[in-house]
Formats: sequence, structure tokens, C-alpha cells
Amino acid sequence: MGATTSPASTLRHPAAPERPVWSKVPQVTAVFWVVKILTTGMGETTSDYLARALGPIPAVGSAGLLLAVALLAQARSRRYVPAVYWSAVVMVSVFGTMAADVAHVALGVPYAVSASAFAVVLVLIFAVWHRTEGTLAVDTVTGGRREVFYWAAVMATFALGTAVGDLTAATLGWGYLPSGLLFAALIALPALLRRLPGMSPVLTFWWAYVLTRPLGACFADWAGVSHQRGGLDLGTGPVSLVLAAVIAVAVAALGATERRELRPAA
Repeated sequence: MGATTSPASTLRHPAAPERPVWSKVPQVTAVFWVVKILTTGMGETTSDYLARALGPIPAVGSAGLLLAVALLAQARSRRYVPAVYWSAVVMVSVFGTMAADVAHVALGVPYAVSASAFAVVLVLIFAVWHRTEGTLAVDTVTGGRREVFYWAAVMATFALGTAVGDLTAATLGWGYLPSGLLFAALIALPALLRRLPGMSPVLTFWWAYVLTRPLGACFADWAGVSHQRGGLDLGTGPVSLVLAAVIAVAVAALGATERRELRPAA
């Protein structure tokens, strides 16, 4: 059997390689990046909405419980199932946002400090993951220890991205729309750098993955917050519902595609 190619290599090749049927993460295509960014936006606005509607402590507790259920379902699945996988990503987005916000609002930790701390945590996860497994390529995530490392890294990227987005938009006072445009430019860099000789596709994948969080969150906040805060004042609740509907349609389409690919040939 031929060697598999890392999904991160889709940042280098127009045609994405086939994902092994036993892989527990999706093939990294343009649709993957779109859905990922949508989940980050939904996590941001949903977190804000729940914190106001339920109160910070009940919101964090509820999100933590739903996250545990989603990750348990993902761990129990034997392969990538779109609805299960993306439900886990959504809940990581919601809970990761709350983790960064609690550190700032409840504990008074400046976003610059929390962003630095989450960055250190992410680097440590990557270091241990690579030392233990020998690779950070996501197409090798087939369960067990590698899946634990993968989801730990995912959660760290969400918390880090939340803190960085709030740092630029609020602490530095750049606003949500300018911050979103900044991160849109930064996330395009891996696509340019991928052409450089020796550039690691795994590095460019995780670089882009981290930046999806502040990118989606800044644009979602811009749509939801009040005019006084530089937004469109559409409301965090309505924005969350719209994003949830779009994500549901996209995931349903991915599920249909997955079923067709797994269907035995006649």
C-alpha cells in the first residue's frame, strides 16, 4: 500500500489526496477551511449570548458538559463522521472562547498575558505530541493517544485565537472589522509561503488553523455587537443562529459526500 499524504499538504497541491477511511479527521479542502471559520464565528457569538442569557458560571458549566459529551462521541467513533466531528469542533469553539474570556473578565488576566500563556501551552502540546508520535500530520490521527494530542491542540488554538482576537480588537483598540481584515491577510501567508523550498506543510497547516479562530471571531463580533462598539448590531443570538444553520447545511452536505465515498461500487 502506498504512503499516505498529510492533509496539510493540500496547502501545497490543488487536488487534495484521498483521506484514509480510518482517519478520524476530515480531508483538508477549501470546504474544510470555510466550515472551520464558520464554527469559530459561531463559537464567539454563542459564547457571548450564553454568558448574558444564563450567567457566566452556568454558561461555562453547560458548555463544558456539552463539550465532554461531544468529545466522548468523537472518541467512540471509529472513523471520521462529519456531524460528530464538527459538533465537537463547535463545542471546542464555544468553550475555548469562554476559557479565554473567563481568564480576562473573571480573573483580570490581560489578553496579552493570556495569549502568551496559551501560545506556550500550544507549543508544549506540539512538542510532546511530536516527541511521542514523531509527527503532527493530522491524517495520522486515527484514535488513541494521537487523537488526545490532536484535540488538546485544537482546544489550545481556540483559546489562543480568542485571546489574540480580543487583544487586537479591544485592548489595542483596532476594532473588529480592521482586526478581521488583518487576520484575513495573515491567514493568506501560508498559501504563499507553501511554495518556498523546504517549507513544512504541517507548519503551514497549523499556522492557518490557529488564525481561523481570530478571523472568524472578529467578523462574527463585528456583525453582532452594537454600533457603539463598531459593529452592525445584528445581535449575537441571531448571528449565532444564522451561522449554526449554515454550518448544519454544510455538514449535512459533507455527510452525504462521505456516505457516497464509502458506498461499495456496484
